[in-house]
Amino acid sequence: MPTSIIARTPRWSLGLLLAAGLAGAMWAMPGRSAERATVIPPPAVDAAASTETQTVVLAGGCFWGVQAVFQHVKGVTNAVSGYAGGTKDTARYNVVSSGTTGHAESVQVTYDPKQISYGRILQIYFSVAHNPTELNRQGPDEGPQYRSAIFFANPEQQQVAQSYIAQLDKTGTFKQPIVTQLTKYDAFYPAEAYHQDYATMHPENPYIYYNDLPKVENLKKLFPQVYREQPVLVRQAARS
Repeated sequence: MPTSIIARTPRWSLGLLLAAGLAGAMWAMPGRSAERATVIPPPAVDAAASTETQTVVLAGGCFWGVQAVFQHVKGVTNAVSGYAGGTKDTARYNVVSSGTTGHAESVQVTYDPKQISYGRILQIYFSVAHNPTELNRQGPDEGPQYRSAIFFANPEQQQVAQSYIAQLDKTGTFKQPIVTQLTKYDAFYPAEAYHQDYATMHPENPYIYYNDLPKVENLKKLFPQVYREQPVLVRQAARS
């Protein structure tokens, strides 16, 4: 069984990983992040100002890391891990993991546009949260369930995302073309409770340590003006 699969399986404790001799190998790897953050310019076109709470669903590899990034962003009021792109009856982790459901591991990001714009959300998504040039994979995870995708909620979100992708490709910001899919939002299905707030609850997990905590560190480094130390957690948002 590949190390990445073992590390991403919640029932495996760190002790078991150490006993198997797998965790030690990961901790010894040079550097901590399989994907480096890319400094990119803000979008030339952004969504119009609004006073109403907005939502967008973003997919970019394992939802643990994407969720962790946006939970540390000022103006984000909730970030929920889940599934988008498939049907309700297949929106279960063990089924989605087969890569045959049409679902992508996704995060529903709810934000206050008075504090952070849609364009800044996308800038963080493309720069820090994942690598938008990788097709059907992110870091150690492979399959269409790990694809890069924006499930836009309205035509304006679609237009801004299209314009931004064209801008970044034209300027050659990334060495390879952006492969992010733009898909009209249909439905979002929250993931199982044990997936929510996973990076915060399990920072000792070798997968989190190596792949996801560096993303939060890059957010703090590249976007200090919108970084917040204390993440907004799903369980906290549910009580507010």
